[in-house]
Amino acid sequence: LPGIDIAKSQGARYRLGPELEICGYGCSDHYYESDTLLHSFQVLAKLLESPATQDIICDVGMPVLHRNVRYNCRVIFLNKKILLIRPKISLANAGNYRELRWFTPWNKARHVEEYFLPRIIQEVTGQETVPFGDAVLATKDTCLGAEICEELWAPNSPHIEMGLDGVEIFTNSSGSHHVLRKAHTRVDLVNSATAKNGGIYILANQKGCDGDRLYYDGCAMISMNGETVAQGSQFSLDDVEVLVATLDLEDVRSYRAEISSRNLAASKVNPYPRVKVNFALSCSDDVAVPTCMPIQWRHHSPEEEISLGPACWLWDYLRRSKQAGFLLPLSGGIDSSATACIVYSMCHQVCLAVKNGNADVLADARRIVNDETYVPEDPREFCKRIFTTCYMASENSSQDTCNRAKLLAEQIGSYHINLNIDAAVKAIVGIFSMVTGRTPRFSVYGGSSRENLALQNVQARIRMVLAYLFAQLTLWTRGMPGGLLVLGSANVDESLRGYLTKYDCSSADINPIGGISKTDLKNFIQYCIENFQLTALRSIMSAPPTAELEPLVDGQVAQTDEADMGMTYAELSIYGKLRKIAKAGPYSMFCKLINMWKEICTPREVASKVKHFFRTYSVNRHKMTTLTPSYHAENYSPDDNRFDLRPFLYNTTWSWQFRCIDKQVNAL
Repeated sequence: LPGIDIAKSQGARYRLGPELEICGYGCSDHYYESDTLLHSFQVLAKLLESPATQDIICDVGMPVLHRNVRYNCRVIFLNKKILLIRPKISLANAGNYRELRWFTPWNKARHVEEYFLPRIIQEVTGQETVPFGDAVLATKDTCLGAEICEELWAPNSPHIEMGLDGVEIFTNSSGSHHVLRKAHTRVDLVNSATAKNGGIYILANQKGCDGDRLYYDGCAMISMNGETVAQGSQFSLDDVEVLVATLDLEDVRSYRAEISSRNLAASKVNPYPRVKVNFALSCSDDVAVPTCMPIQWRHHSPEEEISLGPACWLWDYLRRSKQAGFLLPLSGGIDSSATACIVYSMCHQVCLAVKNGNADVLADARRIVNDETYVPEDPREFCKRIFTTCYMASENSSQDTCNRAKLLAEQIGSYHINLNIDAAVKAIVGIFSMVTGRTPRFSVYGGSSRENLALQNVQARIRMVLAYLFAQLTLWTRGMPGGLLVLGSANVDESLRGYLTKYDCSSADINPIGGISKTDLKNFIQYCIENFQLTALRSIMSAPPTAELEPLVDGQVAQTDEADMGMTYAELSIYGKLRKIAKAGPYSMFCKLINMWKEICTPREVASKVKHFFRTYSVNRHKMTTLTPSYHAENYSPDDNRFDLRPFLYNTTWSWQFRCIDKQVNAL
């Protein structure tokens, strides 16, 4: 309702909201429940009754059961009368989307049936049945047609035929989530829709965390004749954002008039059923009303996207979980430092929103810090209240990483704890020795690889246990109420490779960087040095990534990530994109890489690298089943929950595939 009020106050005559907005797009298997349908209709009844929805066409999204089949629908109404229920035709079912699990597509093109309204709606509208199906609205002055999210991305988008049939305004209600470098694709699709066919295109998208790993990234927009005329924000803490534009329908008509190929196609088009609406979007005396001019779309850089998207996701998660802040094991490396910077960016966004008069953000901040008079003005001061960082040293930790973590904590303002885990590690290893009579040793002291790995794992897992203990009780020791959410900081590349201890500090409540590559994180760190003046990050950037789980040599780190993994992070990103985005198995990956790397590797070396990746990937795939819920930002994410569905017990010899590679190597 607040959005409808704002739209009306700015003179709007048609209001469009995002996909399934009444119940929320992320209901998942709750769509199976009759309660979800019931409560959606209860909300619809409230909207129909509200004075705010009078004299404006309202287009809202909700699930509807028609003849015992569940559809993802737009319900379009005006002045307490439902004009049309338009079911979705093309369902999103790739990647993170599972719409075919809950909904059925409407497969009856240009066909309309009677929908029998439930009594709760009949009592408000006085209607017994309303049109349900693939139709368009004919007002006194124009014609409007709806698309729903995926239909814009489909090869045979409805706007093509609708435009040929005289529809001048296309609407799109979306539930489109953020992926790094994706926003321009959406913008290009919308502008291209009206460039070829003429018309006005308005797109509304969800914005924020909807209770899972995705962040819906707004970017509401209005386009006419191939040019953007209004742009909404991609990331913000505002619960409601309204985009309004005034446009001249005659501009659409004159644009279409000279496109001969369009007009020839239009003369042969199969017409859509039209629902007549006794209402106009324009006024008879609007000649002097100024219209909106085209604008240049401003895209965020990938570094800005990392700074803003995960920060907004964290804020939504924090306020909705009703916790008092975050705890982060801060190692002094790039990954945990990037996570710390994202929390600091979140604090910046909160202070900025409060400064701009966002009362909801202020109320949430006061509740989180348990102070009804508090006003967050300084990001560092707010960070001190809601963010605890913890450096967990062991005898294998260097003084350098300790100093880096401490300096970064000082610069962002977090409440910083230094502790040493050696006593706990010795106690656990001591229990093992007492039971078995054997004491494991690191390989540098003559131990086997099994002993070496087990001793590293113990340290890592102790840190996870301590992180949760301090998250639960740190505020108690400071005389403050509440607990803290534990943040993880494993990046997408090391997750793919399985270069992490199962149930170590990568196990947390949520992970804001779990879908971001090491390369992008390095660029983000550089952005933070320049944008937030965090000079402590310079030494973090220049240090080689290390787990610091093996003994130091002369006080210096001897262990590095890339040496341990047997591959570089840059190579890992390439493997990840080929495996997931290019759908490459071992043999296809080898075939692509012998060309991609022909200047730097022989076919035999490429074969060796590909085999090593697939062996380690498959051996460690089981770790993905327990991966901390991570912000989805990259299309080669190995997230096992919904996005990347694979077995977790593999034949790790890949015997047939590797034989095919060897045969090809020998031929070459």
